[in-house]
Amino acid sequence: MPQPLAHAQDLYKHFGSTQAVNGVSLSVSPGEIYGLVGSDGAGKTTTMRLLVGALKPDRGSIEVCGFDVLKQTEQARATIGYLSQRFSMYEDLTVLENIRFFAEARGLSATEWLPRSLEILEFVGLEKFKDRRAGHLSGGMKQKLGLASALVTRPRLLLLDEPTTGVDPVTRQDFWQLVIKLVSRTAEADAPNYQAPITNPRESVSVIISTPYMDEASRCHRVGFMKNGQIIAEDTPSNLRSMLNGRILELRGSPLNTLRHIAHNDEDVEDVQAFGDRLHARVRVGRAKTALKRLALTIKQSGGRVDEIRAVPPALEDVFIALSDSKAPELLRSQISSQETT
Repeated sequence: MPQPLAHAQDLYKHFGSTQAVNGVSLSVSPGEIYGLVGSDGAGKTTTMRLLVGALKPDRGSIEVCGFDVLKQTEQARATIGYLSQRFSMYEDLTVLENIRFFAEARGLSATEWLPRSLEILEFVGLEKFKDRRAGHLSGGMKQKLGLASALVTRPRLLLLDEPTTGVDPVTRQDFWQLVIKLVSRTAEADAPNYQAPITNPRESVSVIISTPYMDEASRCHRVGFMKNGQIIAEDTPSNLRSMLNGRILELRGSPLNTLRHIAHNDEDVEDVQAFGDRLHARVRVGRAKTALKRLALTIKQSGGRVDEIRAVPPALEDVFIALSDSKAPELLRSQISSQETT
């Protein structure tokens, strides 16, 4: 097993009486996309700022590419590319001028940053807009500029803090294709005639990305769910979904509020959430068939109409909702332990 490219152990950070990060530990392997997922205030951004060295933890250790972030801060930062939640480019400067600023701030000469910048702009699709002022870019183009600036020093670890929040679905898709392409290119560095202008050849890039979107979390190799400053569950998306196998019922019918009320009051149903024009009901372990039959009958007796009721594979969003429940996390952790011992 390869050594972790980034490793954090028992991180704590408080602001006054608020414990923003409460014992976070994580490891990220070379070439891995790791997703930090959680609701607002869960501690994702504070964790990212601790990892990049922008904040000092009250307790704990962080190592990136073999450098201690607390003791060898500048050496560690030289291996990191960071894209913050807010657009942090200079809006009066052009696209190319922004990249030049960040490149020269990191000590790159013109003979280094200029050809590299042009290659990166082509990679992110901004080569035709290099002379446009950053303030005149669309939201998606601004995020691509932020990514380009983060890549100019050829980092080995990319920290992306909710990079697609507030942009349209097509732009989110485009941005993710860039991230996946970046990781894939470095993973293929051993291929014949391989050229990697964006990163150093034969050095895998890892990505830690925070996101509130479950479709984005599904694209990660591993996901850590954060709540109250802690990572309460961590695994691959498929393994996380498997924790709720056989426990999600999907209901379609009308009126939807009646279906939701009946399902919510069923003795075997732990939670009910709307998924567009249908409902997802999470039932107790081993009670799906019983709950399904009873719900169909009860809804009909109450004057509602059931178009379809069936057990469905859990979505990652179902897991996120379950983990956000005050009672569910302990139950889900117990399930993980039982799975690991079987």
